[in-house]
Formats: sequence, C-alpha cells, structure tokens
Amino acid sequence: MQNYIKNPYEIEKRSFEIITEELGEKTFPEDIGKVVKRVIHTTADFQFADITIINEGAIDRAKKAILDGKNIYTDTKMALSGINKRRLAEYGGKVLNFVSDDDVAKKAKEEGITRSIVAMRKAVEENPDGIFVIGNAPTALFELIKQINEGKARPSLVVGVPVGFVGAAESKEELLKVDVPYILTRGRKGGSNVAAAIINAILYMID
Repeated sequence: MQNYIKNPYEIEKRSFEIITEELGEKTFPEDIGKVVKRVIHTTADFQFADITIINEGAIDRAKKAILDGKNIYTDTKMALSGINKRRLAEYGGKVLNFVSDDDVAKKAKEEGITRSIVAMRKAVEENPDGIFVIGNAPTALFELIKQINEGKARPSLVVGVPVGFVGAAESKEELLKVDVPYILTRGRKGGSNVAAAIINAILYMID
C-alpha cells in the first residue's frame, strides 16, 4: 500500500491546494473564493465555480449577523448536522430546524402542503431577520421568497441551494430577483452538504 496523508489538517490543506491549482486562472475575491473552494472541497465538483452566485455585501452582512448572535434556520436536519454548531455558539447563535415538529407536521397535513413550507413560516415568525439556509426543498425557498415579498421576512442572509429536478432551478432564479443578501447555485445542483459548506466557510472567516 502506498503512503498516504493521515493527518486531517494536512489532508484539508492539501485538498485546498489542489483545488486552487485546478482552478488555474479562474480567481475570485478572497472571501468569495473561500466559499466557492469549500463547496468544491465538499463536492469535488468544479462546476460550482461557475454556478455559485453571491450578491454584493452578502458575506459581510452574514458575518455581522453571526457576530450579532443571529440564529440559523435550515430546511433539513442534514444541513443542520453539517453546520459547525460549536463555532456558531461562540457568537451566541444556534442552528434550528422545525420540519419534525409536531405542530408543523399537523399543519402541513391539514393544508396538504410540504412540511418544509410550514417550517419556513414558523422560522420567519420566530426570527424574520435570521439566517435562512435551504439546501434541499425548493418549496421552502419559494415560501421564504413569498414571505420576503410580503414584508414579513428580512433575512440577514439567504443560502438558496436546493437540489433536484422539480422547482430547484426555478426557485433560485426567483431568489435572484429579491433584494436580500443571498448565496445561491444556479440550476439543478446544490444540496444540504453544499448549504452547510457555505455557512461553515463564512464561520471560518471570522476570527
């Protein structure tokens, strides 16, 4: 068996070196580059360098929100699991997900809609200017956009990276039209792991 790197820090360091090398002449402003490279590190998919869109000021506003102790609301338990909760807690914030709450399940069944929609409504009611992280459910992103357009939500950041074939690309195109800080991936690609990677990249930028 050939020698291989065993130290986790060295593995990550070398991974990012390889990503930078393979990106070649494709470069980004420093903070944006950290987000894009961590997504590529998570997925091993260099297409994210072309489809990741970050609007002006989004990262700085996200950092401020984290430092102010804002909570993060996710559309899935998987995204919640992937976010560095210990690091977030250092600034007073928590990661929350309401999809499995009994009241959410009951309301979704009564209205014949997804639990992701109801969970997003509950998150907005609890904290309209929180950080919203959507990596799986386009219905959650559509609902959040509706809440923003109605003046009920004023997100500090929206991470909109739902994955899939029904509504995922369309929901992200709608997010592009909204005047809020956002980070999104155009098209079908995304996922809870991508959503968590984006938040972690921002957390790791804060000293």
